[in-house]
Amino acid sequence: MKRTSAHSPMCCCTPWGVRVARRAFSEVVALVLLFNLALGIVAMCANAAGPLKPLKVVAFGDSLTAGYLLPPPEAFPAQLEKALRARGHAVEIANAGVSGDTTSGGLARFSWAIPEGTDAVILELGANDALRGIDPKMARTNLDRLLSELSKRGVPVLLAGMKAPRNWGDAYATEFDAIFPDLAQKHGALLYPFFLDGIVLDAKLNLGDGLHPNGPGVAVIVERILPLAEQLLEQARKRVAVPSRS
Repeated sequence: MKRTSAHSPMCCCTPWGVRVARRAFSEVVALVLLFNLALGIVAMCANAAGPLKPLKVVAFGDSLTAGYLLPPPEAFPAQLEKALRARGHAVEIANAGVSGDTTSGGLARFSWAIPEGTDAVILELGANDALRGIDPKMARTNLDRLLSELSKRGVPVLLAGMKAPRNWGDAYATEFDAIFPDLAQKHGALLYPFFLDGIVLDAKLNLGDGLHPNGPGVAVIVERILPLAEQLLEQARKRVAVPSRS
């Protein structure tokens, strides 16, 4: 019988199954390398883009916004910014509240209180108009002009509503209370119907004057308005993402 030499081609040939296995292994390794490369490219792009730019929001209002007799960190803008950041939102909220301000006062300082580059506005005015018994038609006109100016700029607005004290009579209260839902609908603004909802007449949540919220009272307002504030940021972020036309 003829023997096979140690140098015979039969001994140098790799079985077919082994060749297939080696080829499959090589393809898997290549795919893994490509996948890791793709992940690296995505990571580099993310790092190059940097962190999300904070949205600039102005809280524009009276003492309820300013934080009457409260330390700055307990005022409404500061507490709301903290709550939004805790939920992952990149945002900076400027406190443009002035104690005692009416809608007329807000209109007079609008141009410098809400600077160019503002991404969104929380508008809280009208409480002092109602406390002083100012004609609701004047408050309506002033707020209408404020909202019109913001609309011209394309700035989304969250309008904080107010209710009139009932000591002025039902006719006054009905006319005044209707201002906020009417104007929100007219200008397409988000509406929080009553800024003091959940804290009014609650001694534990107000200062001694019974009119202004204390720190815990502001926290209740923030908790209740938070969903609408997030909607406001969503509108602002979409606006920022759309390239401006030259």
